[in-house]
Amino acid sequence: MNTNPIIHTQPVVLRVEHLYKSFDGRQVLKDVNLLLHHSENLVILGRSGMGKSVLIKCIIGLIQPDEGYVNILGENILDMDVKALNRLRQSIGFSFQGSALYDSMSVRDNLTFALKRNLGIRDADQLEQMVRETLQAVGLEGAIDQMPSELSGGMRKRIGVARCLILKPKIMLYDEPTAGLDPVTSSEINELIVEVKQKYDTSAIIITHDIACAKATSDRIIYMEDGSCHLEGTFEELEHKNDPQLSTFFNYFKVH
Repeated sequence: MNTNPIIHTQPVVLRVEHLYKSFDGRQVLKDVNLLLHHSENLVILGRSGMGKSVLIKCIIGLIQPDEGYVNILGENILDMDVKALNRLRQSIGFSFQGSALYDSMSVRDNLTFALKRNLGIRDADQLEQMVRETLQAVGLEGAIDQMPSELSGGMRKRIGVARCLILKPKIMLYDEPTAGLDPVTSSEINELIVEVKQKYDTSAIIITHDIACAKATSDRIIYMEDGSCHLEGTFEELEHKNDPQLSTFFNYFKVH
């Protein structure tokens, strides 16, 4: 991978080394290496089918890699049993591409369910306060009694983020946060991702093929091509690289 001399002063909170994964003989991840630092937004940019979503699922332990090492907050997740892995996941917020809300529950119940299941909180007043504070942080306190079916795509994304934030995670993982959204709503979600880092002091990996999302949210970008980390740098550094694989992203961005 071609790299730039980016200097980090914050500690590493997530480390991936020599990660490989194949399905039915097709190599999807090929020797992936990356670091995420405290209070950093790291974007994994690439076209669809380049292994980005498989990578994030390996990181969270939803998919077992064929080879490699994943260390989160000082713990090797590949050596963990299910109980230990679930405990660690309480420190990680995973914002799924489809928001993954429970359609049969109101917004309030979606958030309180996370608190009850993960933190064992049962006090009604405490639950209500935590839910309202978190919804206020994502700008949707007024949606507390609505059902997911009554929400727009952008609102569902925000509620999905809120359900992560209510557990006070140290690391956020966003899988295609602007997929299927119009440009205005996408911009609002990008702003929310930046606000989350500022308000909650989180570190984040943002998986996206949206170059506007990458520019708006990233402190650093890793560009993936054919399952490998091909280039790394800030948005401005990658923009000025004469790389034919990356140029289509930036040409599209300039046009739009």
